[in-house]
Amino acid sequence: MSILDKVKIGNSVQVNLELSKDRLTKETIDAINVSSLGKISDFRITDGKGIGVVLQLSNGKEQWFFENEIDLLDENGNVIKKIKDKKENSNFIFDFLGGLNYENKNEVSELLNPINFFIWLLLSFKDIF
Repeated sequence: MSILDKVKIGNSVQVNLELSKDRLTKETIDAINVSSLGKISDFRITDGKGIGVVLQLSNGKEQWFFENEIDLLDENGNVIKKIKDKKENSNFIFDFLGGLNYENKNEVSELLNPINFFIWLLLSFKDIF
């Protein structure tokens, strides 16, 4: 479930300054220190995979934030705890592949071993799925 399913334009959210202060201007940080609440004015694709939000801050300026840099608020103004969503297609195979690690091989005998090639191939495909 993405942020689009949980909030709408006009909803208030709280900015987590610790996660975003390294990329913000001093003016924006000062506005967040005055009030960490912001009102969603728009949504924006962040890196081709995620959705970010454009917030109107307490000083009236707008600033965009990544989805993980904000905390959603319920109707009473309390922070909603984030729950990591597992992929819908999570099953035994994906769980197994997620637990595999590939170590770089340096010796020729290791590189030519078909089992090492097969493990490398499986781990390469897990990123695609």
